[in-house]
Parts: sequence; C-alpha cells; structure tokens
Amino acid sequence: MAGVRVALVTGGNKGVGLAVVRALCKQFQGDVYLTARNPKLGEEAVKALNNEGLSPLFHQLDINDLTSIRALRDFLKEKYDGLDVLINNAGIAFKVADTTPFATQAEVTLKTNFFGTLDVSNELLPLIKPNGRVVNVSSMVSPSALAKCSPELQEKFRSDTITEDELVKLMQKFVEDTKNGVHQEKGWPNTAYAVSKIGETVLSRIQARQLKETRKGEGNILSAASQPFTAI
Repeated sequence: MAGVRVALVTGGNKGVGLAVVRALCKQFQGDVYLTARNPKLGEEAVKALNNEGLSPLFHQLDINDLTSIRALRDFLKEKYDGLDVLINNAGIAFKVADTTPFATQAEVTLKTNFFGTLDVSNELLPLIKPNGRVVNVSSMVSPSALAKCSPELQEKFRSDTITEDELVKLMQKFVEDTKNGVHQEKGWPNTAYAVSKIGETVLSRIQARQLKETRKGEGNILSAASQPFTAI
C-alpha cells in the first residue's frame, strides 16, 4: 500500500492509548493501528470505536516479546514500507496499596516501561519515514522523581552526551539496588514507576539526538527528527 500513511499506538486498548487512537482516527489522514497484548481486548476496543463511527485497525503487540515486536515490524515493512507515526504508550503501574515486594515491582515495571519501549524503538525507529513523528508517553512524575535522585544520578541523567548503553546500565543498576535493598541509600527515589519514566524521558532525548546525527543528509528530516520525542 505504497503512499498510504500509517500511525500506530502501543497499548491502545484502554486509557490514554485508547484516547490517542480515537483522536488519530478523527484527525490523521491514513490508517490508524490500535495494538494490544491481548487480541480479544484489542478487538473489543476496535469494535467500541467502530460504534463511534471510527475505523481503526488492529494488530497484536506485546512489547515484552521480541517475537511479537518483530512480527509487527515485518508487517509494517511489507504492507506500508515503513511507519509515519509511532506512539509509544504501552506501560504498567502497580497500585499504591499493592503488597508485591518492591524489588519485584521494580523489575516488572522497568521491564515493560523502559526495556519494552526500548525494544519497540530499536525495531520500529528504522521504519520511520522522512517527516515522521514519534511520541514516547512519559509522565509528570518524571521531573519530580529526578529532583529526588542524588546529585550524581541527576548529573548523569541530565547529561547531553549520555548514551543508550549508559542509560541501560543505570536502569539495570536501579533494579539491582532494589534487589539488594539499598536503592534509597544509593540515591534513587522510592518509586519504580517514576524511575521507569525518567529512563523513558532520557531515552527520548538520546533517540532524538541519534536521529539528527544519522539522518542529517535527508533534508527536512532534521527538523522532524529534532521534535518528535515528546514527554507527556
């Protein structure tokens, strides 16, 4: 389907993701894909939007499963020869009253919110077409949590030259510190969700910088690449 524009929302079957799919269906000139880990829930969300007179499409996606991510990547490449809009929205958050051990909450939360988003980005960013857009949905808790980090951690996260590998090691270190029961002693805030969103926000800055460097020869892609990563 050469020439047909395509937008895709991860975790699009409920909440913010569903609202984004709804808005795109009303405004985006092209195909809009709602993705969800559970096909039944995804198809139910599509039907609900159909009842509103909207026409999203569905594709299964589990951002914790590389096989699932790559199946989506191959589908987009074959059918559309790329992707115009990617909204990285899928994520999880434990309830405040949840009694799951904090170390487990940290590992599970970062696996999805940071590492899952990273895997989706690594597989789908190469498909983004010139003048495409990418939005990583972060959170208002990200800056407040950053302010609670130690000065050393804040300096690392705020660095304009931090690399993806360095960021991954920091996220792994947080999980390791929670397992050892020393995360607060090591300068981390006592919230796994917020740390995952710090990681996602910093990842957005790194990706924007990388796109500007790798696509500098593509004319207008410079201005598009410098703006698409938005922390919400």
